[in-house]
Amino acid sequence: MEKFLAKFNHSQASSSTNGNPSSLIDDLNLDSLEADPGKRVPIAHYNNPRIKDEVRKHYIQKGPCQPQMDSYPPTKIGKRVRQFCKIWFEGPYSKWLEYSVEKDSVYCLCCYLFKDDFFHGSTSEFYTKTGFRSWNRALERFRKHVGDVNSIHNKCFNKMLDLSNHHQSIQVVIDKHSQKVKNEYRMRLEASIDVSRLLLQYGLPFRGHDESESSINQGFFLGLLRWHGDKHPDVGKVILENAPQNDTLTCPMIQKDIANACAKETLKAIIGDLNGDYFGILVDESKDISQKEQMALVLRFVNKNGEVVERFICLVHVSDTSACSLKKAIYSLLSVHSLSPSKIRGQGYDGASNMKGEINGLKTLIMKDSPLAYYIHCFAHQLQLTLVAIAKKHLDVEDFFDHVSNVLNVVGGSFKRRDLL
Repeated sequence: MEKFLAKFNHSQASSSTNGNPSSLIDDLNLDSLEADPGKRVPIAHYNNPRIKDEVRKHYIQKGPCQPQMDSYPPTKIGKRVRQFCKIWFEGPYSKWLEYSVEKDSVYCLCCYLFKDDFFHGSTSEFYTKTGFRSWNRALERFRKHVGDVNSIHNKCFNKMLDLSNHHQSIQVVIDKHSQKVKNEYRMRLEASIDVSRLLLQYGLPFRGHDESESSINQGFFLGLLRWHGDKHPDVGKVILENAPQNDTLTCPMIQKDIANACAKETLKAIIGDLNGDYFGILVDESKDISQKEQMALVLRFVNKNGEVVERFICLVHVSDTSACSLKKAIYSLLSVHSLSPSKIRGQGYDGASNMKGEINGLKTLIMKDSPLAYYIHCFAHQLQLTLVAIAKKHLDVEDFFDHVSNVLNVVGGSFKRRDLL
């Protein structure tokens, strides 16, 4: 068995956790959880049971990490070269089988989430490294070698199914609302979602300066929600003042949750439109008003209609702007959305040395992993550099842009001047 799989000693990980209390985690930030199973923090490191359940729910909702790659790294085992096959993501293993790009290893999602509930620091060993040609043959040897691991796996898998079934949660059992109350809650939620989608579509602010009941301008969110209730009397009967005071679904926290849900659905639609095809990346970094370095990532690809589109993915904080840090952040974002770096076919950055450097620039680091990820200098930045260079060498050109700027400022400052022009 050792010829096919590398061992991971669970007892060592458990003992190291128990021997170092400072490694236990008492706080939770779902955005910081790693998608790659090879880089995740063990469940045993989460000290609070409530935090453990939140982490488990997060990974169950995200689903197993299954990056789709054209080819996976080969591993020489004995006299043969073996490698992972993405067809293993299909069939009976699709709900729990995971692959780590970082460690070139396979993992079981349900065992990662619940194995500590059964072993409790015993000397059980798990096999994580891949390198076999026949998945079924390896599983047969695995069962013979380890014995009752399959039953433990089934228990973990059943626990994962139970936790994902919201109807079995304690909260649902305790709070058995009547059908009328459920319908009213759904109407309030749909009204808040509809108003939020409208504001997000046009980039309008949600909150107002004074949102008290006596205010005549409570902001766009409450104002549109009240207007929506006036136009639909059945909705107006269950929202705002007519709703239970602890269930109005209008507080800023609820607004942020709805906005985050809309963002996730939008990203899901963008990734679905990409459909696992090749894409290019456009990256830029700058400081925000608090002097924190942030990186913006945009995907450029051909959608299902044959149109070239550019879609903004997200804006993330980076510790520094070195090429290695930017590459790590980009790969982490791609891994979250199950996108493989091997699918990158183009790069677009500005002319900074950390971006397009020939030795250790971001362009060079990515091309080492994906040789077909060709680099193109940002055309807008090229135009800017060209104008600056010409203006420095030719005073007439510099005077021309100065005059154009003055004319635009003078004419744009008065409606009368616009009419005369």
